[in-house]
Amino acid sequence: MPTEGAPPAAAPGRGWRVLSVGLLGFSSGLPLALSLSTLQAWFTTAGLSLKAIGWVTLIGQAYVFKFLWAPLLDRLPLPFLGRRRGWILLMQLLCGGALLAMSAYTPQGAATTIAFFAVLLAFASATQDIAYDAHRTDLLPPAERGWGTAFSQGGYRLAMLVSGALALILADRVGWAWTYRLMGALMLAATPVTLCSPDAPDERPARSFAEAVVEPFADFFRRYGALALAWLALMVLYKLCDAFALSLSTTFLLRVPQFTLTQVGTVSKTFGLVAGLLGALAGGWVVTRLRLYHALLALGVAQALVNLGYIWLVHSGPDVAAMATVVSAEYFFSGLGSTAFVVLVTALCNVRFSATQYALLSALSAVGRVFLGPLAAWLVPRVGWSMFFAITALSAIPGLLLVVALRRAIAAAELTRSH
Repeated sequence: MPTEGAPPAAAPGRGWRVLSVGLLGFSSGLPLALSLSTLQAWFTTAGLSLKAIGWVTLIGQAYVFKFLWAPLLDRLPLPFLGRRRGWILLMQLLCGGALLAMSAYTPQGAATTIAFFAVLLAFASATQDIAYDAHRTDLLPPAERGWGTAFSQGGYRLAMLVSGALALILADRVGWAWTYRLMGALMLAATPVTLCSPDAPDERPARSFAEAVVEPFADFFRRYGALALAWLALMVLYKLCDAFALSLSTTFLLRVPQFTLTQVGTVSKTFGLVAGLLGALAGGWVVTRLRLYHALLALGVAQALVNLGYIWLVHSGPDVAAMATVVSAEYFFSGLGSTAFVVLVTALCNVRFSATQYALLSALSAVGRVFLGPLAAWLVPRVGWSMFFAITALSAIPGLLLVVALRRAIAAAELTRSH
């Protein structure tokens, strides 16, 4: 039955629950850039064509299709560390191994081999996300969703900056091979957090594969009825403008304003790090102070408007101050919007099937990030970079209209957790 209300502030273990999901958020976020934007930078500096780099973005398809094997995680707990943490640990080890393997090759001599290990990395990372998102959804009661999600997003974004910004700086100094080796070692160093994280209460695997595969989807459509398709559409459309603008952002910064790897990495590290973390934490405050509907609407508009800042960079040349301003705004408002969005996704899930339902919803939100790369690579030569970024801002409109249409449903989901 739906439950409302919050546990008392002094609920046992509350501080460690919130902190642990933040630390695991770092592990969840670390591999993403290394299979997408950082890999894009590696292939860009290696001299690959824009068309080839656009196709490289398809390496991340595992993030879109992860819901297909999510029922396996709901049905089969591994024989160690409970229903969720065993899978998290195994995928952390696999991610670390894939990163170390990628470091042994170069794009000039073995681009296909690197792409193969990047696909393996993306698969292991997406599977880790399934287990981690389910673990967080199961672990946090409604009263802790806001701050728990904020810490989760903070850890995730810190990891993205380490594997993105810091990785670019390291690549400029020690080369790509050592950069990927260091990232692999850091991934493996995250495993003690998994060992120490608490288990969610009442972990109950599905009784059969049929139940694990069919029931999560049947439950979702049964609970939301005619609104189910609208929820699924919102998952795709809400972050679409953000994903569209970022699909070739690394290549844009390196080739159009012609920033160096160190400049891109340093600015992202010093300004993007602070802005992204502040945005994620501010998102927790906003969600606890404002209604979720108002947060989603206002932050969705802000996410669209910051895309227009890239037009400035088209004409500015390698102006570091301009890049710092644009990147800071992007990271701050993206952090705000992502926190509100994750709170919504968490609220829509039934904790009994959290791995599969969260994987489905978050996979839909990754559609733009994965599949817009080839479209962006086709569009830019035809309309130019300035018009391209204007189009990305306009692509936010369908998602914002859907938020308005779902206003009452969002308000109901905000207060309810299904069991």
